[in-house]
Amino acid sequence: MFRASDFKCKEVINLITGERLGFVCDLEIDECSGKILALILPQKGKISIFSKNDRIVIPWDCITKISCDIILVKLII
Repeated sequence: MFRASDFKCKEVINLITGERLGFVCDLEIDECSGKILALILPQKGKISIFSKNDRIVIPWDCITKISCDIILVKLII
């Protein structure tokens, strides 16, 4: 089982492009069930924490593997 803070230490890599997307900065969680719906990453070169346009949202269904230091996703951007 993972804690929410564990995700911030993991780098996200897109298996389709081979691109390093960055590190998780936030999670989207269903309040009723407590399930994680999506991982949220800041877009490269963007440092704004207040704008929703400056982030990458990765739905939970796009995650293929979570290891001790990386998260592999299949995401078409």
